[in-house]
Amino acid sequence: MKLQYLIFEAGDDGEGHGTWDAVASVRAAQLPAVMAEVQAVRTWAERHSPGPRGPLDEDGTWDDDLLVQAEGDWTTVTLTLTGPWEWGEALVARFTPA
Repeated sequence: MKLQYLIFEAGDDGEGHGTWDAVASVRAAQLPAVMAEVQAVRTWAERHSPGPRGPLDEDGTWDDDLLVQAEGDWTTVTLTLTGPWEWGEALVARFTPA
């Protein structure tokens, strides 16, 4: 599955971990498609888990957080993933065109 709505932005902490924000801003009619993309990304992350899920400062290896904000006719969906750099980059490569 290649993503049509979510766009990834990555940040590296310099210690081998990263943060990836997958963001989409859509009208209500596209929200189910965006949420299907979110579920696909989360499913891949679970299946290819690099270790226990949870905050890094609580001995987790990776984690995610979903924020959905409606404003007027638009809804912004932000899925934030944190984890080992190689794992996150493999995730992005899986879902974005070459």
